[in-house]
Amino acid sequence: MADEAVEPQEATAPEPERAYGALVTYSRGQTVLHPTRDDYLATVKRLRADGFNMLIDVTAVDYASAQRSRELPAGVDTERYEVVVNLLSHTKRERVRLRVQVPAGDLSIASLFDEYPGAEAMEREAFDMFGVQFINHPDPNRILMPEDWIGYPLRKDYAIGRIPVQFKGAPASR
Repeated sequence: MADEAVEPQEATAPEPERAYGALVTYSRGQTVLHPTRDDYLATVKRLRADGFNMLIDVTAVDYASAQRSRELPAGVDTERYEVVVNLLSHTKRERVRLRVQVPAGDLSIASLFDEYPGAEAMEREAFDMFGVQFINHPDPNRILMPEDWIGYPLRKDYAIGRIPVQFKGAPASR
């Protein structure tokens, strides 16, 4: 009997891991989800329904010139800005981090206020420091800087300069 020729099969890349509708990576033992901006709110609602009832933090990151050096899963397009959310499940004894890419040309994302009312001040801070607009936020005003402040101090392209400190009731300098 003649040996039959066996055709080599192409190796297929494994499907990327997904959870709660988002791509998954791990950082120092913590699960990190990478939802798209459009899927962000739906992912958060799934997490909340699964017991992630405590919002630990909402912040933003400006990667400016470091866009190429950060690690993101295949299929996630890097953007200059990233909104980072940390959630906790007491019953599961787990933390999960969400990293959402937000383009500089449209610096807006859904507010988490309806799911986690404690997000109110954290989202205001991310707006105040980075300029991220949270859609449907109940009070989208500055929280740290004066209302008439121009710019966003934690952006990488914010000009470095001296900010004069004013003390109420201090005697004038001589």
